[in-house]
Amino acid sequence: MQQKIIILDFGSQTTQLIGRRVRELDTFCEILPYNKFPKDDPSVIGVILSGSPYSVHDPEAFKVDLSQFVGRLPVLGICYGAQFISHTLGGKVEKADSREYGRANLETVDTTNPLFKGFEQHSQVWMSHGDTITAIPADFQVIGSTKDVRNAAFASTKQPVWAVQFHPEVFHTVQGTQLLKNFVVDICGSRQEWSAASFVDSTVAELKSQIGDDRVILGLSGGVDSSVAAVLLNRAIGDRLTCIFVDHGMLRKNEFQQVMDDYKVLGLNVIGVDASEKFFADLAGVTEPEQKRKIIGRDFVEVFNAEAKKITDAKWLAQGTIYPDRIESLNITGKVIKSHHNVGGLPKEMHLQLCEPLKWLFKDEVRRVGRQLGMPEHLITRHPFPGPGLAVRILGDITREKVRILQDADDIYIRGLREYVDTDGVALYDKIWQAGAILLSTVRSVGVMGDERTYENPVALRAVTSTDAMTADWAHLPYDFMAKVSNEIINKVRGVNRVCYDISSKPPATIEWE
Repeated sequence: MQQKIIILDFGSQTTQLIGRRVRELDTFCEILPYNKFPKDDPSVIGVILSGSPYSVHDPEAFKVDLSQFVGRLPVLGICYGAQFISHTLGGKVEKADSREYGRANLETVDTTNPLFKGFEQHSQVWMSHGDTITAIPADFQVIGSTKDVRNAAFASTKQPVWAVQFHPEVFHTVQGTQLLKNFVVDICGSRQEWSAASFVDSTVAELKSQIGDDRVILGLSGGVDSSVAAVLLNRAIGDRLTCIFVDHGMLRKNEFQQVMDDYKVLGLNVIGVDASEKFFADLAGVTEPEQKRKIIGRDFVEVFNAEAKKITDAKWLAQGTIYPDRIESLNITGKVIKSHHNVGGLPKEMHLQLCEPLKWLFKDEVRRVGRQLGMPEHLITRHPFPGPGLAVRILGDITREKVRILQDADDIYIRGLREYVDTDGVALYDKIWQAGAILLSTVRSVGVMGDERTYENPVALRAVTSTDAMTADWAHLPYDFMAKVSNEIINKVRGVNRVCYDISSKPPATIEWE
């Protein structure tokens, strides 16, 4: 039986990060809404309570019945989770005189307590709360304090319950991984059996059992998730998988043929569809970003459906859906953070069942599985690319000539990122989460080439660093690299006479311009 840690989500922005940290300890975990604890699951070995945007005193604050697991399983409360434990079990939580946010140091740490095994005194932690615990419940003891927060960490003397008012999951808590390892491995007893190899073996077996002799259709995008899903399914069911790759004409330069060649090497059964004429015709004159996205999404579904209908004996639709797409945190606050990206337009009469072989994986785990499957590294490390492609990287209406200009500029930029090896021996491309060029086709600027005046479009370059795309910082690219790329774009791409670099972070900006 596969062991698992349950993370109950109270709406924190860092809940997914807790999950990632637990998975990095080679331990399977499942993130569930605070009120969905699985009561009769013998595979659960521990429970983590996340932070929350609410105070425990708010009328709308999320509450859980602790008796479901306290006393039966090891429990770790983080931030709101710690305050909820204290508030519920007889302690006291009050509004702090000032919001406790940012770096702090644990002035005293009880390293004899198993949660703090291997900890150093004065270890840096990250605080983020408006309330503070002024009294802990009876039968609990303080095991960690900062200068301003006496009850920064506490533990029950009678039951396996621990609580910390700081966030061990964030980078700024220096020994946060050690704390989580102490809880997950030493306290909960994880065997640390969750790995890419074990996932591949178990998933291939499950897919064989689930699908049997049926035929499956998969929509490919050329991206990491759908590619890994396709290779995994191919290992399980072979040529009973049919992949459909739609070219809307706004992919990167030569990308359609390159991706088709890659898939051929991987032994996949792929139908490539050049539908660019339809997309360009339907996008003619459209400038509003959301309208562009809707048209491309609608046309993709139409083209995909037309091809899928030809496979009359298919019974399954496979998708490269990954875990962050499925986590139900949006149901907690009632706010949609990200729409689920399934192919919602398939005709009901097709009666296709849904198959999502990567539905439990984070992005970094998808890449590890890809390596385990022997996929080419350039496919595994490929940057995210928007579904609408270059259409949302061209400001203004879409024409073939504008796409040609942007493809040429983008090709120089991405190729340069791959070729430029930094002083530590790593290519710039591999240090960046996402990069691309944007054509400011609604703007023209004066330039001079030779002795002639030019009046052409600027191109903006974008490169960001991130771990999950929820937040992102602009990448600090070397000046000599930027100078070389700018010079090459202006000299070689007809229609461009100026190159800019976007130094906006997310938030407040988004990664894409549209």
